[in-house]
Order: sequence, then structure tokens, then C-alpha cells
Amino acid sequence: MNYPMITYIVGCILSVEAALMAPSAVVSLIYKEQSGWALAATILICLLIGLPLIRKQPENRVLYAREGAVIVSLSWIVMSFMGALPFYFSREIPSLVDAFFETVSGFTTTGASILSNPEGMSKGLMFWRCFTHWIGGMGVLVFLLCLLPMTGGGSHMNLMKAESPGPSVGKLVPKVQSTAKLLYGLYFILSLLMLILLLLGGMPLFDSLCTTFGTAGTGGFGIKNDSFTSYAPHLQTIVTIFMILFGINFNVYFLLYMKKPKDAFKCEEARWYLGIIAAATLIITGFIWKYGFYSSIPESFHQAAFQVGSIITTTGFATADFNLWPAIPKTILVLLMFCGACAGSTGGGMKVSRIMILFRTMLREFTWSRRPNQVKRVYFEGRPLDNELVRSVTTFLATYVFIFAGSVFLISIDNFDMTTNFTAVAATINNIGPGLELVGPTQNFSIYSDFSKIILIFDMLAGRLELYPMLLLFCRDTWRKF
Repeated sequence: MNYPMITYIVGCILSVEAALMAPSAVVSLIYKEQSGWALAATILICLLIGLPLIRKQPENRVLYAREGAVIVSLSWIVMSFMGALPFYFSREIPSLVDAFFETVSGFTTTGASILSNPEGMSKGLMFWRCFTHWIGGMGVLVFLLCLLPMTGGGSHMNLMKAESPGPSVGKLVPKVQSTAKLLYGLYFILSLLMLILLLLGGMPLFDSLCTTFGTAGTGGFGIKNDSFTSYAPHLQTIVTIFMILFGINFNVYFLLYMKKPKDAFKCEEARWYLGIIAAATLIITGFIWKYGFYSSIPESFHQAAFQVGSIITTTGFATADFNLWPAIPKTILVLLMFCGACAGSTGGGMKVSRIMILFRTMLREFTWSRRPNQVKRVYFEGRPLDNELVRSVTTFLATYVFIFAGSVFLISIDNFDMTTNFTAVAATINNIGPGLELVGPTQNFSIYSDFSKIILIFDMLAGRLELYPMLLLFCRDTWRKF
């Protein structure tokens, strides 16, 4: 275990977090808020801890897969804890566990909140709360990859694999640092485009920034008590479109950037993703119009499209209390929670690519049961998959089920109904935000005890980091020197 490199990168994270917190402190100054001192104090603490850790670069800068997973997990925990301090210092969230929950929810782009009145928060801390979505959407370690010099061919890739969502991570260009820069460039351009459209649509600058942060990171912290209900329909439409766009694999945008539109449109995962959205939207539209929730088909379609886009991309914004919708639409939305967006996007969930691979693996096993001697491969994006990748996907599913079941069991200690507990875990491990019943779109997670919140915090981190990096922290062998 390369401990010097671990502490060095954690120091880098704290230093970068101090810089990223500075704009929020500026917002507090602009609005002349007293909460600005909490941000300034946290910036100082981050620098006092972080700068000594990066004073001297380690001689051995090689990182293997084990170190990469540990660094990513520890970095996200430390980053979230330090990011929670402004809320706690200012007493706007007086409980440290609640402040940690809120910040983890922000960085992991979950959007599950313990706040019953977000509009009562100061502008500076509201800006920081929403900005955590944008930071966590692409990943702060991916940002550091643009800057960190390392040795060893796989050092950068081991960090990137541990943080990036999806069953596999590849390089868009030969150098991983160049890939990281390209990803952040695309991320920034899409975010800037959305911000401009919201401003042209008449949304105030502060609201536009916070909404862009939440949509780009597919996070979903609302700055209003009703989430997104009170905004004009044309603004809701802009958000719907960009939620869906940020849920697409960034490889597609890279291919468009490289002027290869034919290759981009051949992306099988993106086609499945858009097909699922279209089918779910049409079915839900029919049901909520039939049962009289909305007076016209266009309005029903508008509401259905927003909620489907919000749930499948794991953004978590809401324009309606879908907890009141009929059983079929609610069931579809719960299924979309598990499906999630594309691999290589800012969305959470299991990812469409894993669903596709699992479905085709099931078909292969069904074929083998009838024709044992037939050789049949699992194909994805037009290429045959090796058995190692198929095995890793099925192992991920098994691990996911065990963590999910264990979490539902543990939070049942608070004695809430099964639907509330089940969807609370689904909303956190899939990084979505709202669930059903007591954690529905008009409710929050403050009802849970500190013990249950810690379980849900673990679920949010595990879901964002694809399970294994968090689990490795609890393995004794991880910390042994070999």
C-alpha cells in the first residue's frame, strides 16, 4: 500500500476543495450574509490540513488498483465531511450527522435531503449545497487527473476506474490526462449552454446557476420547497432535455466532437436509454391522463417526461407529487430507479449497459439450457464480450442485492413502512433522491434516526463509487503491505 501517495492525494483533494468553496464565500459576501464566516473557516481548515500534506511529492507515485480504490473512497469521505462543516458551523443544519448526510447527498449527486425548508437557507450555503452536485457529477478525482503527475502506466487509469460510473472505463484518447481534460471540457460546455438557455428563458441568475449545477450533475437539490413545480413550463422543458442529455454516455459527445456522427448514432446503449425513456413516458402519460390527474394529453406528457427524465437520470427534481399517481406509473418510476442512465454519464443507478448485458446473458443461459453444445457469445455495442466482463457484471448485481437487502433490514429499526424503507434505500444507493410514501417528492429524510442516516450515507457513497471501492475499506487485506 502506497501510504505516502494516499496522504498526498487526500491533501490535494482538501486544497482543491478549499478553492472550490471560495465562490460560495463570494456569494455570501455579495448577499452580505453572516454564514460566510462558516465557509471561510472551513476553507482555512482545509488549507491548514491539506497544504502540509502536499508540501513534498512522494518519490513513488505508482498507484495500483487497490490504492486507486482506497484513495477514491477516502477522498470522497474526507471531501464530504469537510464540505459538511459550513452547514454545521453556521447552525443552518445543527446536527453533524444531518450536515454530513446533506453533503454526501450533494457530492454523490443523490439529492436526498433532510431539509424541510430549503428556501430558508442562506444564499452562500445554498450555492455550496448545489455546487457540490456539479463537482461530484464528473468527479473531483477526474479533475485531479488533469493535474497530477504520476508514474506507472496504469496509475491514472486505476483512479479513473474507481471513480467513474459504469461497468468499464476506457480512454477516449491515448493519454488518460487528456481524456480527463476532454471530459471536463464537454461537461463545462454542456453546463454553460444550459445556463445560457435558462437565463434567456427568464430564470434569475442565482436560480439558473443552482439549477444548472443540479441538472448537469444529475443531483436534484431544489432551491425551492416545491422543488421545480413553481417554475414556468418552458423552463421545466429545458431542464427535462438537459437531464436526458447528461444521462447519455459522454463517449457519444466525444464522437460528435470528433465529427463522427454515424459512430455516435450507432451507440447501442444510448439507443436503449432513449427507447426506455420514450416507452416509459408514453405509458405514464396515458395512465395519468386517463385517471384525470391532468386536463390534457400535452400537459400529461409534459409531466410524465419530466419525471421519467428526472428518475432514470437519477436527478431527482420534481414537478409533481408522483406518490399520488396510479400504481402502474409509480411502479415504472421505481423500476427506472434501478435502471439508471448510461455508463460514462453523470447519472447513477445500475446503468443501462449493465441491464443490457444481464438481459443478454440471461438469453444465452436460456439458449444453453436447450442446446448445451451451442457456442453463443454475449455481444455489446457490436463486439463480443469476454467472460471476465460478463462475470464482473453478474458479480456486481449479486453484491448490489446483498447491500440493498442488508440496508433495508438495518433501517427497518426505525419501524417505518416497507414502501418507505425500500424506496429510501433505492433512492440513495441509486443516487436518485426522492422515494415514495414518507420519503416521497414532497417529503424528506429527516424522519430517520442517525443510525439509519449513516446506513443511507454508506449507500450513497457505495452507489456513486460502484460498490467495490467502499467495500474494500472494510477488508483487512486492503491495508496490508505486500
